[in-house]
Amino acid sequence: MERNIRSVMGRNMKKQLTLTIVYRNDKVLLGLKKRGFGVGRWNGFGGKVEEGETITEAAIRELKEESGIEAIEIEKMGILDFEFESEAKVLQVHIFRVTNFNAGPVETDEMTPQWFDAAKIPFDNMWPDDIYWLPYLLEGKKFKGKFLFDRPSDIDYQSKILSMGLREVEKI
Repeated sequence: MERNIRSVMGRNMKKQLTLTIVYRNDKVLLGLKKRGFGVGRWNGFGGKVEEGETITEAAIRELKEESGIEAIEIEKMGILDFEFESEAKVLQVHIFRVTNFNAGPVETDEMTPQWFDAAKIPFDNMWPDDIYWLPYLLEGKKFKGKFLFDRPSDIDYQSKILSMGLREVEKI
């Protein structure tokens, strides 16, 4: 059973975030980020877990807000911890896969969605960790990992991975 996330954050607490990848018929739906964290990069759909909602509820809400998609089948596939060299906080991202949905996708103020063949994912214009964990998700494997970056990616700069660890797990 998932617990609700509290908005209280301390120096060593992990900030809870979601990221959802829509995958159907060997196609991956990504969104080009139009503003905020990761602007100018292709990514899945997600964001902050709000007080009083479960992580899964946050994933469903963020997917709908950013793409217009209403998830019918959503499955938690992974958990990744991200750190940046100059920041003390850890971003803990809960990764979901949606294989069935109704409505959407539509362009929003935050994202421009586009379908890609699974063999032609634009990894060169995504976060540099995606090339490591996204194949696990596409193959239906559960995973956990940690990535340390120099600084966040944006439209002009691609983050560098300073260290990483990634493994397949039986369950999340």
